[in-house]
Amino acid sequence: MKDIQIHIPGKSSEGLSRVEKLRALFDRKLTGLIILLLISIAFGALIAYQGILAGAGILGLMFGPPVVYCIVAFPEFGITVLLMLAYLLFFVGRLGINFPLGTVMDGIQGLLILGFFIQQKHRPNWKVFKGPISVMILIWIVYNLIQVANPSAESRLAWVYTIRAVAVVMLTYFVFMYQIRTIQYLRFLLKLWLGLALFAALYAYKQEYIGFSGAEQAWLDSEGVADLLFIAGHWRKFSIFSDPVAFSYNMVVSSIICIALLTFVKKNWQKIVLAVMIALFFSSMLFSGTRGAYVLIPAAMVLFVILRINRQVLIFSGIAAVFFVFLIFVPTTNSNIVRFQTAFKPNDDISFQARKNNQKRIQPYILTHPIGGGLGATGAWGQRFAPQSYLANFPPDSGYVRIAVELGWVGLFLFCLLMFFILKEGINNYFLIKNPELKTYCLAMLLVVFAYNVGNYPQEALVQFPSNIYFYLAAAIINITRILDEREQKAKLTV
Repeated sequence: MKDIQIHIPGKSSEGLSRVEKLRALFDRKLTGLIILLLISIAFGALIAYQGILAGAGILGLMFGPPVVYCIVAFPEFGITVLLMLAYLLFFVGRLGINFPLGTVMDGIQGLLILGFFIQQKHRPNWKVFKGPISVMILIWIVYNLIQVANPSAESRLAWVYTIRAVAVVMLTYFVFMYQIRTIQYLRFLLKLWLGLALFAALYAYKQEYIGFSGAEQAWLDSEGVADLLFIAGHWRKFSIFSDPVAFSYNMVVSSIICIALLTFVKKNWQKIVLAVMIALFFSSMLFSGTRGAYVLIPAAMVLFVILRINRQVLIFSGIAAVFFVFLIFVPTTNSNIVRFQTAFKPNDDISFQARKNNQKRIQPYILTHPIGGGLGATGAWGQRFAPQSYLANFPPDSGYVRIAVELGWVGLFLFCLLMFFILKEGINNYFLIKNPELKTYCLAMLLVVFAYNVGNYPQEALVQFPSNIYFYLAAAIINITRILDEREQKAKLTV
């Protein structure tokens, strides 16, 4: 009975006439529309006068807080965002967004690590810190942290700027190990990886046959870039990445993943798709003009044949070997193929001889500095913070040489030990895993890690996005596949 109200004709229950009530409702809507109009005008003016940076800032204020919450609370979403941005970081940067995108990547990694520790309270699982890979990663991080006290270091600021690319990135290994818990999500990540690689390959074709964008051409025209990227009258292509080296290495590892998956898929359309992707990845890699990348697929195929030797693999490897030999010796005027051929004739390569001479020159320094000259002593950070030092102008041109120079032969030994344990775990897990799908994923990641290790000698393979993130994803998947397989085998036994 209390819900029954008495209405006076022409009046509402609150003493307002219907006309007055409609007018009040209209006034409220009009006020809201005016406020929205003023906000839109303000946003439009900001974008008009400040450009795309203002637009990005507005979007950041609107979507930033929800995205931050989702990265922490929903780690699968956060990992997906991290992997996508790692691939698209430089592509977005060349659109004209003048913003420290590297800091954004650091922030996402930090949020994922924060979410990792928060979830450990509700779902504790510290086993991810066990095992030789985890132990060696922790030792490596600690060794890099104590480099701040290296007495031979010329600059502490160089250490500050470099440690981010070492400690934070390597900690994502533990995030991957903890958060990737289902084979469905693992499948999704591999599809995402190959999908992004396909986009990169197609974009390289666009650069090769259509041309560079305005922003890309402006970067190519900047001082010193042409000396590195304009070879024999032809621009080296970099696709959506920072440089041709990062582009070519990512095409190599994507090709390797597809080759491994070919041994598992059964449907003809899947085999056709993978074969087409291999052709796209390999051909677009030639546009980069990176000779160090050309030898990685043959090197990885040697390990592939050793681990998975059978009649089909031998036939496939034989065909691939004939194809590579044909490419190496076929007479051609194509600049991409000519550069490919020189990768297999290093003694005729002037740049290769120059690198050998540089490495010979730096050997006495490495032998007399067991812990190196300090993190960040060479390359861009060395030139920025200690331009007068001996190491600032030394071109390492190799991931292993950089480690030996900056962290000494002690650091080089620790790094090689880490790589050894990753490869050892991968080989052991490959032969122990029962599930054919998981076994294939383990093999693919093992070959990726092996290829990156080989490629880390002629170039710095593990310092730039996205390779630094995806390398530790591959290392984590090597163990994740074993964990998922053991869980599956236990479930079968309990049924």
